[in-house]
This record gives sequence, C-alpha cells and structure tokens, in this order.
Amino acid sequence: MRYDLVIFDNDGVLVDSEPISNTILAGYLTELGHPTSYEESLRDYMGAAVHRVHDLVRERTGQALPADFDDTLHARVFAAFERELAAVDGVTEVLEKLVADGVPYCVASSGSHERIRVGHRKTGLDRWFEDRAVFSAEDVGRGKPAPDLFLHAAERMGVAPERCVVVEDSPLGVAAARAARMDVYAFTAMTAAVKLTGAKGYFGAMAELPALLA
Repeated sequence: MRYDLVIFDNDGVLVDSEPISNTILAGYLTELGHPTSYEESLRDYMGAAVHRVHDLVRERTGQALPADFDDTLHARVFAAFERELAAVDGVTEVLEKLVADGVPYCVASSGSHERIRVGHRKTGLDRWFEDRAVFSAEDVGRGKPAPDLFLHAAERMGVAPERCVVVEDSPLGVAAARAARMDVYAFTAMTAAVKLTGAKGYFGAMAELPALLA
C-alpha cells in the first residue's frame, strides 16, 4: 500500500445517504418558498456543510433561512436514516482489507458528528470507526471545498498530507482534497467522472478501490 492514511468522505462513500438527504433538503427548501429540485440539490449541496445552504439562499434571494432550519432539517434526515439508510455496497470489504494490511484510515465529512454517528450506528459501520478517527467540518468551521477538514484529519492522525489519499464522490470534496495537496480517488456511483475533474483515478464500485490504493 503506497499511502500512510486513507481518508474517506462519509455521505455517498461509506453510507448511501445522498439520495435520502437531498430529497429531504430539496423538499424543505421548496416548502420554505425556495423551489429546489432533487437534481438542483445534488448540484449545489452534495458534499457541502449545511452553512453552504444558508449562504447560497442568502446570496440568491437576499433572505435568511429560519433560525431553526438546521434543527428541523437534521431531525427529518435522521428520522429517514433510521428507516432506510444502508451502507454503500462493498465498503465493509474495503475496510476489512485496510485493517488486514495495517493501513490507517479515518472519515472526514462535511456532516456533523451527530449525522456521522447516526448513520454509522444504523448501518453497522460504527464498529469500524473509533472516535479518534472521525472528523467533521464542525471541527474546523469551514466545509469543503476548503482544504481545512482534510488537513485537520491528517494532522490529528499524524500523517503528512502528501502521504494521504482521499476517497470522495462530490466535486466539492475532490476540490478540497486537491487543495490539501492530497491524491484523491473519485467514486462515480452518483456523479459522472467528467464532473469530478482533478481526481487521480475513478471507480464505479467499491470492489475496484483496493487495487487503486495499491
């Protein structure tokens, strides 16, 4: 294995949450008078921290979202996670391989710590991620495409950025990894490779990832 640390994005890479969360986000924004389709939500917010939603709505409309927007959104998303969230197919086998090879890994997500943990408990991935290996945009204050989160994760895990590789599935995440001077492999299950420019490689199924990392 040529890397000293594998950094996973969470939503869409470890847990199959993007269809659920973006359906709910689009519906909630539309309910609040900001018509948004599912496709528009994916385009604008996939891979982003929730502050991006506030920023774009304010930029486009001059209006602020309700003070309880985050709490309401999270409550709706978490309830849906409990009903229907699943792990991404093949990700457990990837984690088993990393453990067998002795390669450190962690998760660095634009989502909150609560969102990460709710999803991991529901899917059984919590057994693979100790608290010390879970990082959120909450920890640094700026989400992707800023490099802060990935750099923070590398520092806390004790690995130089150039020895890290990121596994991502969104344009914002790929941009953040590139800004952090890390190699990045892009998962194309939901986003076409042409929209994930700058990645070192692309894969459409988790079974393909170990060979790329090796």
